[in-house]
Amino acid sequence: MKLSETITPKRINLDLTATARDDVLKELVGLLHIKSPARKALLQTLQAREEIGSTAVGGGIAIPHCRSLVVSEVLVAVGRSVRGVNFRASDRKRVKLFFLIVAPPAGDPGDYLIVLGSVAQAARLLAKDKRLKAVTTARQFIGLVKEIEK
Repeated sequence: MKLSETITPKRINLDLTATARDDVLKELVGLLHIKSPARKALLQTLQAREEIGSTAVGGGIAIPHCRSLVVSEVLVAVGRSVRGVNFRASDRKRVKLFFLIVAPPAGDPGDYLIVLGSVAQAARLLAKDKRLKAVTTARQFIGLVKEIEK
């Protein structure tokens, strides 16, 4: 399963306004269009996950992820911060590219791992691709992801 097959324009925000970790998580969760109180529960789960250890993987990328009863399928949201956010990355770089992955606790664990792997691979390539800075719309972003996945 490719990243381009799991993202939709409504789950992409290329202009995050958040300047702090928890606010980024809140914006990303908002992209999933889950109603409260489920949204609040998901946000709390992600915040607790970040307290265990940062999901920033270095190179300006973070992949916050968790399993939650509030979803029935694997969902992915994408956010970009022009300024970057301190996400406690081991390389101390500010994170500019975020990929939120939420999966149900039941179901095939392979689906979750396949999506996580495709996100990690695409994120690494996107972070190095100079064309990413010129992308201004969700559709352009998906097009760029499709190009790098070839």
